Amino acid sequence: MDKEVMNLEIIESARPLYAVLVSLSAVVLIGVSGKYPNLRESWTMLAALLKFGLVVSILPTILAGKVIEYHVTRVLPGLDIAFRVDSLGMVLALTASFLWIITSVYAIGYMRSMNEHAQTRFFMCFAIALSAAMGAAFSANVFTLFVFYEMITVSTFALVAHEETSEAIKGARKYLTYLLGTSIFFFLPAMVLTYYFAGTLDFASQGILAGKASYGIISMIFVLYIAGIAKAGMMPFHSWLPAAMVAPTPVSALLHAVAVVKVGVFTVLRIVLFVFGVDLLQNVGLGTFLAYFASFTIITASILALKQDNLKLRLAYSTVSQLSYIVLAVALLSPSGITSSIIHITIHAFSKITLFFVAGAIFVATQKKYISQLNGIGRRMPFTMTAFTVGALSMIAVPPLGGFVSKWYLILGALEANMLPILAVLVTSTLLNAAYFLPIIYAAFFKNSPVDEEQGVHEAPLMLVVPIVITALGTLTFFFWPSLLFDLAKLVVSQVM
Repeated sequence: MDKEVMNLEIIESARPLYAVLVSLSAVVLIGVSGKYPNLRESWTMLAALLKFGLVVSILPTILAGKVIEYHVTRVLPGLDIAFRVDSLGMVLALTASFLWIITSVYAIGYMRSMNEHAQTRFFMCFAIALSAAMGAAFSANVFTLFVFYEMITVSTFALVAHEETSEAIKGARKYLTYLLGTSIFFFLPAMVLTYYFAGTLDFASQGILAGKASYGIISMIFVLYIAGIAKAGMMPFHSWLPAAMVAPTPVSALLHAVAVVKVGVFTVLRIVLFVFGVDLLQNVGLGTFLAYFASFTIITASILALKQDNLKLRLAYSTVSQLSYIVLAVALLSPSGITSSIIHITIHAFSKITLFFVAGAIFVATQKKYISQLNGIGRRMPFTMTAFTVGALSMIAVPPLGGFVSKWYLILGALEANMLPILAVLVTSTLLNAAYFLPIIYAAFFKNSPVDEEQGVHEAPLMLVVPIVITALGTLTFFFWPSLLFDLAKLVVSQVM
């Protein structure tokens, strides 16, 4: 059944629901196959492949300028669980579903190499988290997004606490306190106020709050939303992210590249563009407020990253900084800025997951986790550290790597918005990125290993190295062939501007 609404042809289809349910179904199959590791992990891989296939099957419809909708159920009057697949949702869905395949291969190799306990629970929670990420990507309204947002929090809590040590439990409690606490005290009231003033929670291309309340009320709701989206990692609600590094490396990769933080920044984009709208935020001046707020996080987190000797912690603070590039870009409310924010979701995902994969591979192969221990490791693990170099240079925005493309559009977005001070932020943050990544690369390839260490090539198992190489190549690919990302971003811009 087709209809025309706001020049967008809407197709009713249950495929978004199937994309969510396929990995939820796998949870049961993984659970009952716990005593048979090969079968258990086969269900994981099959679900990941089916999910990606379903998402890809939707892509031509979205690229044709159409949207897909599906109403699931009405919980209460005005509170519907419903899906709507548009070009912005497709960016997150494609990224998460593809990287779940790669992360699953890596996770199987890592968990087996480390002989980790509770692997069945691990893969079950992984599958739930990816279902929730897909539900968030395809949400048609704030309520549905909120439900899946919290589903991610609960499912990943068990992953953060996986090791069950006192440190892991402490980190998981902090993780849950920050994410649930901000949702309950900020996001939930913002959602209630939105419904009270707008009379709806459905996303709309021009927003739903314009003319519905005073600028003071609008500003209050906006601040509540931003404070309530702690998954975006903005300061001062960022501490959960470094605390979560006690989890196994596949979990860190999931948190930083696939599910948690990407759903966080995606939620910021949804709220900014489809609840408030570009025109309203420009009139109230809230875009400028958000831009400078994100800029503070970018610089401060980069400085904190410089001080970390633990490799995963340095990458964690780098994530805090890089996520705010996405927030800063959309806050500019300019065509190039919005484009940058959308494409950086995917480009950052590939770059950062490469870096976390490398951290895990180093630990599996050498039991090392501190940067000060990595002298000469590039000669022992050449494929792994070359991939690290690719991911790190992309973060710095060195061509020909994908990070250059998104940062270039961020610069253009700042010029379009006539916010020249943002250029100083970008230059400073780029120098800081170089300062905390380049010494690692230099030490790995140009410093001598300790004399008592084993010489020769000693890479991690193949199931860890292959995913690292694939994601590193993806980072390179987005420089030369970014057309799909640009096509999707262009559709979003045409809707909201």
